[in-house]
Amino acid sequence: MMNEKIINEQYNHVYDLLQKKRLKEALNQLEAILWQYPNWSLKDRLEQLHTSYKYMLEYMRQGLNDPERKKIYRKLLRDVWEVADQSRLLILDSISAKYYHEIRRTRSSATEHDNANLIHTLTSFNEDIALNDLLPEDQVNEALKKHEELLKQLFLSTWTNIAWTSEEEENASKALASSCLLVEDLCLYVSAVMLSLMECFDSRKAIWLLDAYKFPDVNVSQRALVSTLIILHIYRERIKLYPELSEKVKCLAESSPFSEDTARIYHQMLLCQETEKIDKRMREEIIPEMLKSSSSYMRNIRLGLEENEEENSDKNPDWENIIEQSGLGEKLREMNELQLEGADIYMSSFAGLKSYPFFRELQNWFYPFTKQQSEVNKLLNKGTDETNSLLTLILQSGFFSNSDKYSLFFTIQHLPKMQQDLMLNQFREQQANELFEDVNIENLKKISQKPNVVSNQYLHDLYRFFKLNMRRQEFRDIFKEQLDLHHIPVLKDMLYRENVLNSIADFYLKKERWEEATNTYKELIELKHSNNGNVADFYQKLGFTLQKRKRYKESIDAYLKAEILRPDNVWNNRHLATCYRLTRDFQSALTYYKKVEEAIPEDTNVIFYIGSCLIELEKYEEALNYFFKLDFMESDCIKAWRGIAWCSFICAKYKQAMKYYEKIIEQRPLSIDYLNAGHVAWVMGDIQKAIALYSKSITTNGNREQFIDIFYKDKETLLQRGILEEDIPLMLDLVDDEVGK
Repeated sequence: MMNEKIINEQYNHVYDLLQKKRLKEALNQLEAILWQYPNWSLKDRLEQLHTSYKYMLEYMRQGLNDPERKKIYRKLLRDVWEVADQSRLLILDSISAKYYHEIRRTRSSATEHDNANLIHTLTSFNEDIALNDLLPEDQVNEALKKHEELLKQLFLSTWTNIAWTSEEEENASKALASSCLLVEDLCLYVSAVMLSLMECFDSRKAIWLLDAYKFPDVNVSQRALVSTLIILHIYRERIKLYPELSEKVKCLAESSPFSEDTARIYHQMLLCQETEKIDKRMREEIIPEMLKSSSSYMRNIRLGLEENEEENSDKNPDWENIIEQSGLGEKLREMNELQLEGADIYMSSFAGLKSYPFFRELQNWFYPFTKQQSEVNKLLNKGTDETNSLLTLILQSGFFSNSDKYSLFFTIQHLPKMQQDLMLNQFREQQANELFEDVNIENLKKISQKPNVVSNQYLHDLYRFFKLNMRRQEFRDIFKEQLDLHHIPVLKDMLYRENVLNSIADFYLKKERWEEATNTYKELIELKHSNNGNVADFYQKLGFTLQKRKRYKESIDAYLKAEILRPDNVWNNRHLATCYRLTRDFQSALTYYKKVEEAIPEDTNVIFYIGSCLIELEKYEEALNYFFKLDFMESDCIKAWRGIAWCSFICAKYKQAMKYYEKIIEQRPLSIDYLNAGHVAWVMGDIQKAIALYSKSITTNGNREQFIDIFYKDKETLLQRGILEEDIPLMLDLVDDEVGK
């Protein structure tokens, strides 16, 4: 029995063969797949391709020179790939439970609404809107619902179309050229084409998306470009088989801001991948802190409520710092910075608001927010002028994605009147001063129509669709994938540039995506070398990302190259010292720590690590001087006391060692402190004290075996200081007796 898993495995095998250009094997495998499915059209096409390839091989065997061979081979590859795509989908139509195939099954015989007729009918709706004010409310709503039903049919038929015919391509181009089709309808059409391409590659649709980028309305053009980049990401290798498509991209890059838009959207796509981390921080840190601080703030404000206006204005100056002292100020600044960066900070707020019936319809996740949507129109007619005015102000802004605007609108409108007023007042009080000060609806609309705002909003809509829609398991979530658009051959000339890669690499660095940052800095260095540029900064950043990945030897290599280009750099020397220390090359670490010390003699961390390296190099007297220096520079410095105590013990300054271990024990002792103090007491001849300290070490740690393991590592040190080897097991037995009491 054929099932979906087997079919996909067979297809993936053919796909892999085609990627490796093993065309003969791919043809044989595809023939075996189609043998199980009686589609004579595809079988005939495959047979013709098989025959063409046999002739091509035979000509080559005979040594005949064919100047068209490369072109023919490329066309054979892409045609076989298309047959493989279409075969897979047609076979799955008969067995898959996915919505895509369910729609294809139910619509296969429904021919009453082809796309040309649907688009023609939709173009007349623009004129109907002008008459809405003249019609009764129920008739207006009925017309809007009819419009939405037509949109649904257009969306589903476009999405489930495997490949456009030349006639369908022409109809789509006419839709793009029409001045009568609503921009919102065209936006939905663009999204449907993108989803269709995600199911099955079709060069005609891909070229149409590139044409849509040239559409004069920014909402359509930016949506088309985002869609194009997603498709180029998915089919990066196959695009090379379509020179007309590559040429189209090249022409756009030369004659428009295509390159700048592409680089910007690339960055925004990467930023979307940070949403899960931002969402987690919002839920676990920022929002709880805001709620806690808000409660505290309100309690303090209530203390100042007085009858007298003069007394009311006489506020305690301490209250002005309430927000800062609570930590809320920092959280608000963090939220503001994230929002300015274009990060999706509203995912956590709106994720739970996607259960409205509106979102059960797939196409509604992609439809721009408009007051002409039937539910929105109906609810607005019931609202007060004040409520609708404020809602319009919020919903016309670029702060929320279209999907979130629908969520917000339905949430507010379904609340009781009292809660509506409360919620809108909160918007007015909390956001008006920051977001809407000196801003009117027209200004907000201008901001919301900026290309960077539109593309970012659409990406947030897509993110919600792939993460939250009830059928999300049926779609390929591109945000889970490595979005290295600068490696896509057709985009390489635009994105494989220093300014773009530098921005991407620094983004990865800032977001602590160390592996991606490492790879991008390596590419930057290679690119910069080819241009004879200075790469010191890139080597430093490369070294840092490698260090974060604990690849210390490679990190050292990068830092040393940076040192050659920019000698005596304190930051570089400090990190070299750290990496050498972590690889236990203490002599090299000491060299670089001392270079840092020369530049920053008061750096207590450097003083500590110099002392630590000297201990590892068994230069205890010199180490002792550094730990005394650290103790002088930093009061109550326990790590300095530990260094002094241990070095004093090794240098046979036992009273001094015990003095400092006792100071540590009075403060914040660790298990190791009790053990080391026990060594000192034993060497000084105080057996009872040694037993007590060793026992405390075990009880503090709670692990006797670990204590014994560490104890025996110090065996040679104890023997060198006069402890008899035969006394060691006796001491351990005494300690066991003490612990067992």
